[in-house]
Amino acid sequence: MDLTRIPLGNTVFEGENNAYLVEGEVTTLVDVGASTETVRADLEDGLDEAGVALSEIDRILLTHWHSDHCGLAGELQAESDATVYAHEDDAAVIAGDDDAIADLHDLRDRRFREWGIPEDKLDELRAVQSDFEAVAGDPADVETLADGDRITAGDEELETIHLPGHAAGHVAFAFDRESEDPSEIGAAPRSEIFVGDVILPEYTPNVGGADLRLDEPLERYVESLDRLAARDFDLAWPGHRDPIDDPSGRARVIREHHLDRTRRVIEALREYGPADAWTVSAHLFGELEHIHILHGPGEAYAHLDHLERVGAVEREDFEYRLVDSDPDVEALFPNTKY
Repeated sequence: MDLTRIPLGNTVFEGENNAYLVEGEVTTLVDVGASTETVRADLEDGLDEAGVALSEIDRILLTHWHSDHCGLAGELQAESDATVYAHEDDAAVIAGDDDAIADLHDLRDRRFREWGIPEDKLDELRAVQSDFEAVAGDPADVETLADGDRITAGDEELETIHLPGHAAGHVAFAFDRESEDPSEIGAAPRSEIFVGDVILPEYTPNVGGADLRLDEPLERYVESLDRLAARDFDLAWPGHRDPIDDPSGRARVIREHHLDRTRRVIEALREYGPADAWTVSAHLFGELEHIHILHGPGEAYAHLDHLERVGAVEREDFEYRLVDSDPDVEALFPNTKY
């Protein structure tokens, strides 16, 4: 596979983004970055360095609907006539469907009230979300993908793997790749994967606040981590920063992080009594600003929601209280074994 990672600047979201160029019969971009002039310039510079014109892009594969991954898709499609693909659970949002966008906004308003975010923090968060929506770019015409679908990129076939949690329609794209090391001629191909934001090299993807449409967000995410770890890929190409040499190991680290966070949520409820998601997030993270006003209580909510589903806490209105003061946290996550 003729693969080029194109780093993209990112002044709106956290962390540097990546787009991936796959050259061949079906010239393909995997993710495209936010719709800003600087990101567009970074992408064009990367294409120029690879000797590929924008008009030569045949296909755009999107890992999920967040603007820092799909913001440029609509305008690139208009200029290149590329076909844009995304998972069926994210396609309507990427396509700018009015009903899907309205439902998302209504859900946000309801969740923010349920979580107990103070009004002054809500004002700050709404300003941040306005900035995010400003880089969402033009809607794209989207062809849908489902788990297990196979699709060509360059001269290779990719396997679509649905890995929800960070986003409802988050997908990864797996492929086999021959080593470029002359000493490994004849060796078995390496198994590699474009993972978007399922796992990241330097921090943990947000769960709970990043996509409010998901039911059981933490359970779905841990299941995705288990599924990814079980495949034992040789290398992962993430949506932010550098490649990940041990994807299974990284997935296990993030899984353990969430078990530890579950323990901290239990400790907060045990020490401070019944609380809503905002109050628990304050005990976990302290003062929250900018996008963390969303991600903090969202993460707390994901863990509280899971604890309620497994019977470790009870909820009255939107306050949670412990039922079991010392649950076996490992037993609360009995998902796929590695």
